[in-house]
Amino acid sequence: MKLENKVFELKNFASEMAKLKSEKHFDFLITIVGEDFGEEGLGCIYILENTNSHERISVKTIAGGDRDSAYIPSISKIWKSADFLEREVYDFLGIKFLGHPDMRRLYLRSDFEGYPLRKDYDMSPENNKYTLESDPEPDYTNEWSLDENGKLVATQHKLFGDDDYVINIGPQHPATHGVLRLQTVLDGETVRKIYPHCGYIHRGVEKMCEDYTYPQTLALTDRLDYLSAMMNRHALVSVVEEAMGVELSDRIKYIRTIMDELQRLDSHLLFYSCCAQDLGALTAFIYGMRDREEVLNVMEETTGGRLIQNYYRIGGCQEDIDPNFVSNVKKLCNYIKPKFKEFDDIFTGNVITNNRFVGVGKLSLEDAISYGCTGGTGRASGWHNDVRKNHSYAMYDKIDWNEITYNNGDCFDRYKVRMDEMKQSVHILEQLIDNIPEGDFYIKQKPIIKVPEGQWYTSCEGSRGEIGVYLDSRGDKKPYRLKFRPMGLSLVSAMDEILRGEKIADLISVGATLDYVIPDIDR
Repeated sequence: MKLENKVFELKNFASEMAKLKSEKHFDFLITIVGEDFGEEGLGCIYILENTNSHERISVKTIAGGDRDSAYIPSISKIWKSADFLEREVYDFLGIKFLGHPDMRRLYLRSDFEGYPLRKDYDMSPENNKYTLESDPEPDYTNEWSLDENGKLVATQHKLFGDDDYVINIGPQHPATHGVLRLQTVLDGETVRKIYPHCGYIHRGVEKMCEDYTYPQTLALTDRLDYLSAMMNRHALVSVVEEAMGVELSDRIKYIRTIMDELQRLDSHLLFYSCCAQDLGALTAFIYGMRDREEVLNVMEETTGGRLIQNYYRIGGCQEDIDPNFVSNVKKLCNYIKPKFKEFDDIFTGNVITNNRFVGVGKLSLEDAISYGCTGGTGRASGWHNDVRKNHSYAMYDKIDWNEITYNNGDCFDRYKVRMDEMKQSVHILEQLIDNIPEGDFYIKQKPIIKVPEGQWYTSCEGSRGEIGVYLDSRGDKKPYRLKFRPMGLSLVSAMDEILRGEKIADLISVGATLDYVIPDIDR
């Protein structure tokens, strides 16, 4: 969608945003985009959705103060997802959010100097040397406010009490599914508080995109959530195509829809395997990995990749599908359908699985929306959030398929959503594979791609939820600002809410069923 930003005065910003939620039912804060707007100053764009009508709007605000003391009122008391989203903006642009209770860096080291997403940030190697010294993490955080003279003042809050027992789950821990560190406060075996620490593999993707041409940015998306590589790139090429007014052939839409669903099968089969591994069910892990190989074999014949899928281009696809692609997809569907019962027999109905999943790690519908937990996590809580239904793209509005939802919001329902979605993916593939129309697999573009001036946001349904791309173009061959809405950051931000009062062993079950992928979070 092309953004037509509402603008609120800074003094009324928090109250106007609260009205959007309470009076207009914009209860889903999709993302906050921090940006250096140049002469306008530092500021943010907020993208919101009404979960009843699925209407989307955007709000723009410019920070008060100068560049050294930029501030915006916090909305973390209105939408819980704003907690981490505002910390991300502070980390990279230095905007302080008044009233936010935990204004620490989210990704970068606490002793990092400067704010990399500012346009005047010094990118020279001399100013960005790596250190092997330990991060001097403070045991307190700051809450910022304005004094009677309009000056920023910080109030310190201790993170831990003198008697708190704190352990670290990760960053080197197999059950965190990557380098994620969960600083966990315990009372015996009961979780009292979790502070997630992100950024251990932060690679500065959004900053790199400012110096890349549009075709060059595509390779970076496949390395974010590598189990949603197709959907990540689908979202990026779609926002560029929308901005340029590119009309795609039906063949391209068919191929992209089929590839997205193959990627979803790939991801959900790995999800099944990892859930089993985390609970010690090694046989189920091997079964899932065995069948995932069959999916990768089909994709590899066309894309040449198994984990990293460099296939979609601006204007279509890199190459046409392999001559054996149609027959191989049909064979895959026939092969995998009987396996779903096998998965259920060996793991879903297992008494240990049920004891570890049922009633554990509940997330309410209200909290799922407030934290922005899209995908299977939100749908397990009864939230109908599937982008393929609510903001349809490609061929999803032309075929018959069901959005899977449950209502308990526990680990078992999060698991069941993914298991049922695999059956829907097969159902989608069977409807499309025999009907791929003739036509172009690529609509030729100019050698130098330039996007008209403006701001756009487009999203796709990834394996873990909504993957969105915000694009601010100044009419150049490079994006002025490219922001990715990750699927996993909102899931990690909700872990404290989900796990408070649960046992430490339940942290492993919850992490497994949230199904986050770390490079997607860190970017």
